[in-house]
Amino acid sequence: MKYMLVIYIDEKMLDALPPGRYESMMRDCLGHADELRANGKLIESQMLEDPKTAKSVRVRGGRKSVVDGPFAEAKEVLGGFNIIEAENMEEATRIADYFPWSEVGCVEVRPIRDIGGVRERVFSEEAVAE
Repeated sequence: MKYMLVIYIDEKMLDALPPGRYESMMRDCLGHADELRANGKLIESQMLEDPKTAKSVRVRGGRKSVVDGPFAEAKEVLGGFNIIEAENMEEATRIADYFPWSEVGCVEVRPIRDIGGVRERVFSEEAVAE
């Protein structure tokens, strides 16, 4: 089963790290990712740019708005993600334990829903007839 490890970072905690600690954490993270990829457990891994580079798009009442920044102010911001393959949630959380970002934020582990099953359901003859 596929799981997404969603990485949230508290920027104040990240900024408060002692000199060299971020680089050490990144080395650990990238080394762990390399091991997971070599073992067929890591499917995709990406970091996101700072929230200040984001745009949020909303449509309400037929009107579109585009604003700078993330959807809402938050103590922890989305920093990146990993898509992994694991037997179950227990294995997925064990894999997440090795990523260092829980020290300065959170690693959320979520099962990935099979979009193929959703596609079949919403395009079924019964659903289309509604």
